[in-house]
Amino acid sequence: MADELPPREAMEFDVVVVGGGPSGLSAAIRLKQISPDIAVCLVEKGGEVGAHILSGAVIEPRALNELIADWKEKGAPLDTPAAEDRFLFLTATKSYRLPTPPQMHNHGNYIVSLGNVVRWLGQQAEALGVEIYPGFAAAELLEEDGRIVGIATGDMGVGKDGEPTDQFQRGMELRAKYTLFAEGCRGSLSKELMQRFNLRDGRDPQTYAIGIKEVWEIPATNHKPGLIEHSVGWPLDRATYGGSWLYHFGAGLVSFGFVVGLDYSNPWLSPFDEMQRFKTHPVMRKHFEGGRRVSYGARALNEGGMQSLPKLTFPGGLLIGDAAGFLNVPKIKGTHTAMKSGMLAAEAVAEALAGNVPAELTNYPDRLRESWIWEELSKVRNVRPSFAKFGLWGGIAYSALDTYVLRGKAPWTFHHPHADNDTLVDADAAPRIAYPKPDGVLTFDRLSSVFISNTNHEENQPAHLTLRDPAKAIDLNWARFRSPEVRYCPASVYEIVGAEEGAPRLQINAQNCVHCKTCDIKDPSQNINWVTPEGGGGPNYPGGM
Repeated sequence: MADELPPREAMEFDVVVVGGGPSGLSAAIRLKQISPDIAVCLVEKGGEVGAHILSGAVIEPRALNELIADWKEKGAPLDTPAAEDRFLFLTATKSYRLPTPPQMHNHGNYIVSLGNVVRWLGQQAEALGVEIYPGFAAAELLEEDGRIVGIATGDMGVGKDGEPTDQFQRGMELRAKYTLFAEGCRGSLSKELMQRFNLRDGRDPQTYAIGIKEVWEIPATNHKPGLIEHSVGWPLDRATYGGSWLYHFGAGLVSFGFVVGLDYSNPWLSPFDEMQRFKTHPVMRKHFEGGRRVSYGARALNEGGMQSLPKLTFPGGLLIGDAAGFLNVPKIKGTHTAMKSGMLAAEAVAEALAGNVPAELTNYPDRLRESWIWEELSKVRNVRPSFAKFGLWGGIAYSALDTYVLRGKAPWTFHHPHADNDTLVDADAAPRIAYPKPDGVLTFDRLSSVFISNTNHEENQPAHLTLRDPAKAIDLNWARFRSPEVRYCPASVYEIVGAEEGAPRLQINAQNCVHCKTCDIKDPSQNINWVTPEGGGGPNYPGGM
């Protein structure tokens, strides 16, 4: 088909930003603040800015203060100040309150809908003259003479057979002197850049988690605005990293979510079902009494910290935000570091544009190392890997030592020894996990959950979830692990049919995909490849998310 297509039209800019999240928008805003004459274009695959944003979220306003000092006067939607922190250890029936680690103290922070914050940032960017194109997926890298010179958006109106339909529209080339990739965790083009330019050489493997979230509306009598509660322990075993968050915010809203580290070993584990049964714990159930669930979503998180940061520069561009992996895991926050990375990238780009426009912006990592991001991530670098090394109780004990005694300045650095896709044991060597059936009031199934994520994809388009070797779906995943993708996917995308007849095959329901990227990360042989679907597809998270 490609040989028969007309050439793409092209638009020229100084800078193209791929991704309309906190880092991408902060970079675009900072560029325009430095020089209104810099031509900046931002492309976002969601149907609107904020449509694919999913986070807890408690935001530390440090970077926002630096970017837009008068954000309160300009109406930024940071409306619920943090009031009370709780940190709990749960058994199957009881809870024990633990001292709140200092990284998790939230005085001065705000509980927000990150989607609404991002929508507001988009308005600020447009007011400064940034050209924002939502609903257009960056699908292809443009490279000339070894340098990235922009991206191409995906063609629209291509059928399942790969042929143009009567709705066909050719994608655009968005060309730039520098391209900033702010796609978020496990971005498809960012992954390609890492492979093409060997950006992961000499770095630890990235390690990830899946965060699954619900927003509830509860009676005013149960609502405690500003309450922030985190937990560890039940229902996960001592070897599996994870925990919960629960935030009361807004007008009777509760943001609730559960995180499971994707380095878990039991192929029978289902993060979605762990999250559902977690709500049945006596201390958690009371938060939801008399309420109703109003939205749902899921997203992968980077948890590797500074040991897993890739090389951030390549000819013609930079990785910023969660595309690189600046999440502070012990803080359970990454918005402020993502925003700051975007701002520092913008300053490096502006300096280059004012000079001789070098191919590679080595001043960007230099600026990062001199910033508070580097100090912050360095201090907590050993916390997350300590749980993989020592288990739950050993990780808690080591983290206390590292935080209170060593103050983040240990003369050693723990490393992440393996990628998350290498950790599963064979299904017949792991204990099966029995999960309770959903009751439709407190606990739910996947399909009803996907429904309230407002997920939608054009049905007549090529699959965006592909198998590099289709035979491995049964010969490896089913034979050894009993198809873990059926359980780690939070959206019922993967389904084994025909097993009862002795002829199992994998069915992929790509239209359910909420773009969490877990399959692209956890598949044992990296056989599943997530690529961007047609622009505007995927979830459409409402303002409360």
